[in-house]
Amino acid sequence: MDPNETIKQLKSDLRKEIRQRKKQADSSAMDYESLKIFQDVEQLEEFKKAKVVLAYWSMPDEVQTHNFVMKWYKHKQIFLPLVVGDVLELREFSGMECMRVGPSFGILEPQDGKAYQSQPIDLAIIPGVAFDTKNNRMGRGKGYYDKLLKTQNMYKVGVAFSFQMVPSVPIDSFDIPMDMVIYPK
Repeated sequence: MDPNETIKQLKSDLRKEIRQRKKQADSSAMDYESLKIFQDVEQLEEFKKAKVVLAYWSMPDEVQTHNFVMKWYKHKQIFLPLVVGDVLELREFSGMECMRVGPSFGILEPQDGKAYQSQPIDLAIIPGVAFDTKNNRMGRGKGYYDKLLKTQNMYKVGVAFSFQMVPSVPIDSFDIPMDMVIYPK
C-alpha cells in the first residue's frame, strides 16, 4: 500500500476513534477540562506577553473558548477564524455583535469583525481532533489550520481534552506541529 494511503487510513481510523470517545464523554467533565486548560493558557509567559492572539469560537465538541475570548478581548487583540472556501480568514473579535452564523458549518463566526491585516500574531490557540506528546496535531481533515499556520510565525498552543491525547498522531509532510499542547493530566 502507498505510504500516503496508509497515513490517510490511519488518520481516518483515529478520527472515528476520537468521535466515539467524544460521544461517551460527559459534558460537565468537558466544561471542567476546558476551564482547567485555559487556566493553564493564562499562566503561560507567551500568553502574558502576547498583544495579538489567534483563538477560535468553539463548537460544542471542542475545548470551550467562549469564556476565554469574552474575558480577554478587551485586553488583547483577539482574532477568530472565518471559513471562506477552503481557507481561514481572520477577523477581530469585538464582542458578540460581530458574530453571525456562518454558511460553512452553521456556527457563529466573526463575519462583521475587522479583517486581519498583517500584524504579527504572538500566540495561537489551536483546536484539533487528536494530539500526541510530541506536539503533533490532527485536525478534521480539511487542512484549514495547516494552510494558515504555514504562513505565520507564531507560538502555537494546541488545546485538547484528555481523551484527545493519543500515543502517536499519524503525520504527513504538510502537518504543522504545535509548540506545545495543553491538556488535563
